[in-house]
Formats: sequence, structure tokens, C-alpha cells
Amino acid sequence: MLAEKIKALAATHAEEFIGVRRYLHANPELSYQEFATSQYVQARLQQEGIAFEVIATTGIVATIKGKNPDSRVMALRADMDALPIQEENQVPYCSTKPGVMHACGHDVHTTILLGAARILNQLKDEWAGTIKLLFQPGEEKNPGGASYMIRDGALENPTPSGIIALHVHPGLDVGKLSFRTGRVMASADEIYITIKSKGGHAAAPHLTADTILIASQLVVSLQQVISRNNNPTSPSVLSICSFKGGFTTNVIPSEVKLMGTFRAMDEAWRFKAHELIKQQTIGLVTAMGAEADVHIDVGYPTVDNDPVLTTKAWQLAEQYMGKTNVEETEMRMGAEDFGYYTQQIPGCFFRLGVRNEAKDIVHNVHTPKFDIDESAIAIGMGNMAWLAVSV
Repeated sequence: MLAEKIKALAATHAEEFIGVRRYLHANPELSYQEFATSQYVQARLQQEGIAFEVIATTGIVATIKGKNPDSRVMALRADMDALPIQEENQVPYCSTKPGVMHACGHDVHTTILLGAARILNQLKDEWAGTIKLLFQPGEEKNPGGASYMIRDGALENPTPSGIIALHVHPGLDVGKLSFRTGRVMASADEIYITIKSKGGHAAAPHLTADTILIASQLVVSLQQVISRNNNPTSPSVLSICSFKGGFTTNVIPSEVKLMGTFRAMDEAWRFKAHELIKQQTIGLVTAMGAEADVHIDVGYPTVDNDPVLTTKAWQLAEQYMGKTNVEETEMRMGAEDFGYYTQQIPGCFFRLGVRNEAKDIVHNVHTPKFDIDESAIAIGMGNMAWLAVSV
């Protein structure tokens, strides 16, 4: 049975690919700077005899052909970039680059896709179709490496019928996977607002417009955009996360800057909300005697898992893992540029459990102590290979 052969190969190669993960973890690179990582992935693919091309500067599209390669095409995707975080783990494979860390598991994702590539290549006489492997840059930074991969033809010649990706889940025990059909992750847009007046003496606020007061009113007022306009059954959140203005105790500043994020699960509401945010800002600030500049940097779209592809992948994962080891994952307001792919072709984005409380591997992604139970690597390799040839 093919599933058993895949499991056996995943187990055989597990130790080697744990080493791959540790190498990548120790040598992280920030978004759009993954030059050494890309070279490393290319060298591994060359060793396996897997054809590839480089696109989007550091991105890679590799191709493995099985029997009757024109009969079906499926894509698998991994991201390669790290985060600007100082690692605090005391492990032999700790980051060697100050202030840069694989704190979101992209080292794991890249390793798993390389491992799946080996398994698929070794078994290519036992499955039909073509598998495209996408190693992409810049998932952590707008506009998202996925957009560049698509721009440069990653989903063309041939076009896959679907695309699958996994993501580490530190809230899910190692040995488990989780899936969800439909909307699974939110869109994410960045908001930048500047409020301006001529400034003035704190003792004479009537001679100017108080930018601090106006900005404070605006922060509260913008919440009404969500609570009074959005359908409450559709998750959406607006968070103002930076408030900068003023430099002393007795001067009303001439400028206050606000920064924040807006997230939604509905694409139509998302762009309607952009206009409401702008209208609310300009209207309130103008009414209070100041001026406002509003810029909304449109980021990643919603990740919308195709119901047919995801249901089938879910069932196949249950066959591979056992039904008790596959769960329904939660909807999250975090964002992922995998959403660009799901706008183009059917997609399935699922979660890989990496948590182990007994080993104190419990820290969340994007934190200085994030790590994984490395037994998850063989599980990820095997599942990615199994889903690629079976969905």
C-alpha cells in the first residue's frame, strides 16, 4: 500500500531532515533576503535529481513527474523567510544571526517540503500525475511572496488543479493534524493615519486644534466602524496599535501618527470597511479643526479553503494518521499570503501539531522561545507526500 511505503520512507529519512531543519533554523534570513536559503534548497533538489526553476528572485518551483504526468497536476507550497526576533532558546541549533529567528516555523515548512520531495521522487513510479513544489519568499511581509510567485508563473505551465500547504500549530499536540473548510484565516491590511494642526501652547488649546485629543477620539470612534456596520456573524477586528505624538508636557503637538491593522473574513466587507475608516477619519478630524491623511496598505486576502479539496484531504489524513489524530482547526484572525493562491485555484491550508508539554515545547509562534517537537517533521513529510498523490 502506497501510504505504508510513504510512512516507511518518512521514518527512514526523519533523522536526516531533522538535521536539515536545524541547519535552516540556525541560519535564518528575513523576508525577500532568503538568498542562502534558496541556494540551500536548490542544492538539495539537485542532489535528488529534481528539476526546478528560480522565480521571484529567491523563489523556487520544482517539478516531479510520476506515471502519466499529464493526467493530473497538484501543487505543494512552503515558505522560507524568518522574523526580526532575537531568539531566547538555549538549543544547539539556536539562530546564529542576532535579531533574526525562525519564530514562525518556516524552517519546518521548508524542511517538510524537501522531505516530501524526496519521498515523491523515490516513489514516482507508483503514482500518477505531476507535482509542483513551491518554495516561496516573503510570507511575513507585504505584499507577500505568494503574489510574486503567482506573478512570475508559479501556477502556470502546467496549472495545478489545487494547492496544499501546512503550518505548524503550537496549540496542537504533536502527532495530530487539523483542518477546516471554508474561511480559515483573515485578510490583513495596515492602517496609517496622520493628524495635523498648527500645534500650540498647552495653556491655550483654543488657539489650535488639539491633535492628542482628536486622535484619542478617533481611536475610540473607529471601533464603531466594526461594531455598528459589520455583520456580527462575520469576524472582523480593527486594532490601533501605535499612537505617537508629543514630546513634552506643555506643547500641543502639530502632528500625531496612528498605526494599526484591520482584519476580516469577508472580502466585500473588507473593502467597504476601508472606505468607512477613511470617511470616519476625515469627517471626525475635520469637524474638530484639524487635517488627516489616511493610507491603507492592502495586504493579504482571506485564506478560503476549498470545501471539496479540503474535505478530501481531511479524509485522506484520517486514513494516514487515524481518525482520532485529525481534528477541526479553529478560525483565526491571523493572516497568511496563501490566500493569494486560494483566489486563483482550489486550496487546502492545514495545521501540523508541534506542541509537547512534557518537553516544555509550548510557546507560540512569533515569540523568542518558539520551538517544535521535531518528531512532527516526519509526520509532515509523510502527510504532504500522501496528500499530493491522493487528492
